[in-house]
Order: sequence, then structure tokens, then C-alpha cells
Amino acid sequence: MRVALFVTCVNDAVYPSTGVATVRILERLGVEVDFPADQTCCGQPPYNTGYRRETEPLVRRTVRAFEGYAYVVTPSGSCAAMVRHHYASFGDRAAALAPRTYELSEFLVDVLGVTDVGAYFPYTVTYHPSCHGLRALGLGTGPRRLLDAVKGLDLRELPGAEECCGFGGTFAVKNPDVSAAMGRDKVRHALSTGADVLCGADNSCLMHLGGILRREGAPLRTLHLAEILASTEEEPWRE
Repeated sequence: MRVALFVTCVNDAVYPSTGVATVRILERLGVEVDFPADQTCCGQPPYNTGYRRETEPLVRRTVRAFEGYAYVVTPSGSCAAMVRHHYASFGDRAAALAPRTYELSEFLVDVLGVTDVGAYFPYTVTYHPSCHGLRALGLGTGPRRLLDAVKGLDLRELPGAEECCGFGGTFAVKNPDVSAAMGRDKVRHALSTGADVLCGADNSCLMHLGGILRREGAPLRTLHLAEILASTEEEPWRE
């Protein structure tokens, strides 16, 4: 099977290790991964802010970059949701990309039928389901099933897991005080679990929560789901 990696601009610019981890997982499972170099932003930030006309060139570029691929895999629930739920309004070519685009965990569980990817991660972990993954994509138990199968991992329940962390893309810019308060609530719940790592499937949410944790000097590390799943006994994750 051959897929295209839709790495997203946040991962490409700020968290490249997540993209590398995604490739490692897929290749370990026998999937051939291409990286179309013409990909840029999918258009989610301007679209969510109401700038539809400015979004159109980004949508057209994304569609061209991923044409010809039966599967497009991304380590981002929010960007997957943008393509799946909003691209149809930009015409038939854009609409055709929607059903071929998958968030990483749903591709692993729903397409490949895999929950055990051969990972090893000897730490306590609590999982934050981001809003786009939870509500827009309906990821359900997929990410947790993947974490449950990781050797050495102790998964702890996150109180108030389904509450928004407060990031919300441009929401955090437009409503910084509310966003920060929501983030502090999420951090308080995460710290109460005693976990070593706060895991999620969207680095945008983890960036928001990680910033709060660092400012508070809290002993909790944020880490993308892909980086946990990429860790093995032979090539363990290192801080």
C-alpha cells in the first residue's frame, strides 16, 4: 500500500519529529510513504476566521499536491477535519480529496485494522482527545486502543477528558483570557493523574497545554500520539 503524508504546517515548522514518527510507524507496518513537496497550509486558519476567498488558493494547492493518492494520512485531527468537512464547499475536485484523507489513528485502526503497532513506551500516560478528533472526526476509542496495546505503557484516565483545552486555533488569539483559563483547567486535570506524559493527536492543542505547563514549572511532558507509537525497545523515545 502507498500513501501520501499530509504533515501539516504546524508539524512541519514546529514539530517535525511528529512527521518523522508517522513515517516510521507506517513503514514499520509495510506501508510505502510519499511526501508531496508542494503541500503547504490546508487553509484552516483563514477559513475558520471567515476569509473564504483567501482560503481558496490554499485548498487548490492542497488538492493538486495529493491528487493520485488513494490514501492521504495526517497526524492532525484538526487538519483532517478541515479537508473532510469543509473542502466539499470548494468544488468537486476538493470534495474528492475528503474521503481519501485520514487522521493517523483512524487510518491505523479503521483502514489497516491494526491496534498493536509494536510500540514500547515505559511511562505513565494520560490522553487528551482534541475537539476536532472527538467531535468532527468521531475518532472514538481508536487512539486509546492504540495506547492500550503499547508495551510498558500505563494509561491513566483524564478527568474532564472531553472538555476543550481552550486552544481552538484563532479562538486562542481572539479570546486569550478564556483560552488560558480553559487550558489551566485541562492542565490541572492532567496533573491530577500523576502521569509522566500528556498525549494527544493534535500538536496545536499540545503546544497550548505545553506552554501552560512550562510556565507553571509542572513535571508533565506533552507528546504527540505518533511519537509514542513510533517508540520501540530497539529505538526508544528519548527526551
